[in-house]
Amino acid sequence: MEYKEIRAIFDNNTIRVYQAYNEIIAKEAVNNGTFGKNFKLDRMTWIKPSFLWMMYRCGWGKKENQEHILAIDIKREAFDYLINNAVYSSYNKNEHGSYEDWKEKIKTSDIRIQWDPERDIYGNPEQYRSVQIGLRGNAVKKYVTEWITDINDITDYVTKLYNMRNSRQDITGLLPDERIYHIKIQV
Repeated sequence: MEYKEIRAIFDNNTIRVYQAYNEIIAKEAVNNGTFGKNFKLDRMTWIKPSFLWMMYRCGWGKKENQEHILAIDIKREAFDYLINNAVYSSYNKNEHGSYEDWKEKIKTSDIRIQWDPERDIYGNPEQYRSVQIGLRGNAVKKYVTEWITDINDITDYVTKLYNMRNSRQDITGLLPDERIYHIKIQV
């Protein structure tokens, strides 16, 4: 059985997710407090509550068009809604019933969940899986217009950690203090 957990920075009202973008989209988002005209509302966007999974995915801000790392606080009720209304990206007979039903749900759902191996500071897989959530359609519109409460560009912080890591300094105490996020899954 796979071990899955959501680790994140959160308080009573918000939970932090991460995304990486180019400078134009990132600056616009920070200045507006949400995504602006250069953000594509018509395509799927993925949010990740795990800092190290985001670092693995964007190469610590070194991948093209992912040079700026954003820490985005969203409403917890929105995050819980996303978890409870998502369709899994991969088919599992025990969770989805028929393959045809799952394929139809994938086509029509605005929310997807994918569980991927969590990563350590060097990108090596951990023994548990972390969540990433894909948003499109109405879900991405609500994300941009209703659910975001704060956006910060943390690229300088990420660059500092990356450089320290590469010079073999211990950065574990400088990583975000993520805790296990317990969510009541609705049936």
